[in-house]
Amino acid sequence: MTLKIYGVAASRAIRPLWAAEELGIPYEHIPVHYQDTAALNAPAFRALNPNGTVPAIDDHGLVLFESLAITLHLARTRPEGGLWAASAAGPSQILQWTLWAATEIEPLARQWFHHTSFLPPEQRRPELAEAARTQLQTRLRVLDQQVEEQPYLLADGFTVADLNLAAVLQRLAALGGEHFPHATAWHQRCLGRPAAQRAMALRQLQ
Repeated sequence: MTLKIYGVAASRAIRPLWAAEELGIPYEHIPVHYQDTAALNAPAFRALNPNGTVPAIDDHGLVLFESLAITLHLARTRPEGGLWAASAAGPSQILQWTLWAATEIEPLARQWFHHTSFLPPEQRRPELAEAARTQLQTRLRVLDQQVEEQPYLLADGFTVADLNLAAVLQRLAALGGEHFPHATAWHQRCLGRPAAQRAMALRQLQ
């Protein structure tokens, strides 16, 4: 195998795992946990990934450690898998929605999750969780409008933009997704894809 994916499926590694499943790329999964500081700081891992984080991939000797860069790389190098756009405007739209997921959605989703579930109860700040949820709902209206009349973010069909955003919004239901029926239907279509189900099933093994 020439593609190695580092990180557990409960981390951002879900994105490259899902992408590899969508594209039918054989891969070796090395489930380094994002809280395992000993593994992340081990000399062998640091030699591979000086950033010391997961996910990371080694693809034919090309090492990448930023999750969105990884999925865009996989989509661009294996366009026959259908994760890249066919239209002339598609690449720009993919970048738009991917960066929107990274800058407008993910920080708020992380803040909400940390202060509702991840942090020890004594460290949680409910007001920060509620502020993040409120801001996310404003942004979800944008997503709801985008997929009101088309099944995916782009007219090209399911692309890496959908994959990246759907992975960030894994907890959409808890964020008030019932108020955004089109976004909820879009999310269910994305996570219902066989490749997504295979990738998420890896969580049960870790």
